[in-house]
Amino acid sequence: MDDARKLDPIEARLLGVLVEKELTTPEQYPLSLNALTAGCNQKSNRDPVLEFSEAEVHAATGKLIVKGWAGAVHPAGSRVERFRHNAAEVLGVGRAQIAILAELLLRGPQQPGELRARAARMVELPTQPALLEALEPLLARGLVARLEREPGARAESYGQTLAPLAHPPRTAAAGASHGAAPHPAALPTPPVAPAPAVTPGELAAVDRRVSELAAEIQLLRRQLSNLAWKLGEKLDPQ
Repeated sequence: MDDARKLDPIEARLLGVLVEKELTTPEQYPLSLNALTAGCNQKSNRDPVLEFSEAEVHAATGKLIVKGWAGAVHPAGSRVERFRHNAAEVLGVGRAQIAILAELLLRGPQQPGELRARAARMVELPTQPALLEALEPLLARGLVARLEREPGARAESYGQTLAPLAHPPRTAAAGASHGAAPHPAALPTPPVAPAPAVTPGELAAVDRRVSELAAEIQLLRRQLSNLAWKLGEKLDPQ
């Protein structure tokens, strides 16, 4: 997978939601910005449970579109812009593989039993061998990784590699209280001595903000072009 198409945590949540809703509620798909935001903040089938604003979701959706993972559409008779995913086209894998990746994007690494039970609400995975068969092409292409069995675990776990920072390593949460895992952005940064004038975290935050602003500008330009098209005018592409 090209590093330019790697996903950050919010992009991972967005892509997972788009795939999930296409497979579980196709009558509501593609999703409006409001529906996409609600899906991201949903408290069931999510780990960690997060709270994003529509502005954050809108900016991240623009980044997904730039990376080729998503697209915007205007259904006939609707004034609301809606969003769809391009995961199948980008990855060239089947429906079962897309569902498994979505489940891993939404909830993080899972053991085969829980992964099959959860992904089965999107596609038919009647048995454990069926799940393992569906995992094979993902493992072969490095889109999913087999993780070492944790102490006390009954089986190994599987995790997606599209968004490496979407779910912190479980060992990082050792000794923490039970409940929703913290958002990756909220995890403490290891102390650095001596402290630089500008920390890497601050530089990364600035870089993320610049990317979000660039995505917002692209979306605004597209919306202006759509409005001009409706009014029968032509805007300067610059």
